[in-house]
Formats: sequence, C-alpha cells, structure tokens
Amino acid sequence: MSKTTWDDSIRNFIKQAGSSSPTPGGGSVAALIAALGASMTSMVGNLSQGEKFAPIQPQVAVVIEQMNSLTIACEELLHDDITSFNKYMQALKLPKITDEEKLLRKNALHEATIHAIDVPLRLIEVCRVGMVCTHSIAASANKNVISDLGIGAILFEAAAQSALLTIEINLASLKDMELKREYSDKLSSLIRDIEDLKSKTLQVTRDRIMQ
Repeated sequence: MSKTTWDDSIRNFIKQAGSSSPTPGGGSVAALIAALGASMTSMVGNLSQGEKFAPIQPQVAVVIEQMNSLTIACEELLHDDITSFNKYMQALKLPKITDEEKLLRKNALHEATIHAIDVPLRLIEVCRVGMVCTHSIAASANKNVISDLGIGAILFEAAAQSALLTIEINLASLKDMELKREYSDKLSSLIRDIEDLKSKTLQVTRDRIMQ
C-alpha cells in the first residue's frame, strides 16, 4: 500500500481504515485524532488575535507554532505506526527451524515489539504537549470559540487513550519484565497528567460558556 499522508482524502483514509487491511489501524487513527486536536487548538489561537487579545499574543503565538509542529509529528507517527506493524509481521514470518533461526526470529520480534510500543508512546507524549498548550490558553482565548478548545482537549485525550491500548496489546507480549515495568510507570504518569489537564481545561471551558 502507498504511504498514507495528509494529502489523502478523508474518504480514502476512512475506507482504508474500515477495510480488511490491518493498516491503517488504531495507531494511525489515534495520530489523526491528535492532529485534529491540534487543529482545534490552533484555530482558537488564530481567532484570538487583535487588540482585544494583545496581552496574550506572545503565549498564543507559541501555542500556534507548537500546534503546527505537533501536526507534522502526528503525520510522521501515522506512517511510523504502519511501518512498525509491517516490521512486526515480517518478524513473525521469519523461519524458525534451526536454533540459529529461532534466535534471530526471537530477537527480531523483540525489536519489532519495542518499536510497536515506542511509536504510540511518542504519540502520547505529543498529546501531553498538546494538552499543556490547550490548557494554557483556556482562560484567556476567544470565548466565542472556547467550546472548540474544549473539543481539542477531548481529542488529545482520546488519541492518548487510543495509543495506550495499542501499547498495552504490545506490552502483553514483551518478555523483558523490567522494561515492561519502566514502560508502565512512564505511561501511568503521562496518562495521569493528560487526564488531569483535560479535566481542568473542560472545567474552564464550561465555566466560560456559562459566563
């Protein structure tokens, strides 16, 4: 299959994701969701311009720039997710008759599993950065589009939780228990931060809607 990029139509991506082909799968969908979260936050920043918002312009400019960077990262991660899946499938198909072949296959599977964990982990880290930025302008951005900022926060968390499931299914096959614990500890911290920031952002969003 050709490389999936932002140049593909939404219709084509949805068709591919819903087909019998395993890629693009959940990891790629999570990357797209995160990019949509970034687009919502960026839109709110771009609509928080002018004299009325002059005091927060430096902060808004940083957020917009960061969202642009995150969007690029999400496209790369979308493709990396497909690559990591293909790499794992190739490792599964390696011969396992001789002891040497079994060892080579075992090592290849371990490497592929690590890669399949690291890609969605990077996406979760992207989502945390996005959530920090979203929360940072929640109290001061244009009130007329504050609901869109809340949607951005929801999408960032949804992407992170989706990526977490992708990690969990790969962690289940990881034989290195110490490494598994390291991943689990890091994930717990990241997800906790993201959930907390989403909750705070939505609270500010709803408070401003009611004002």
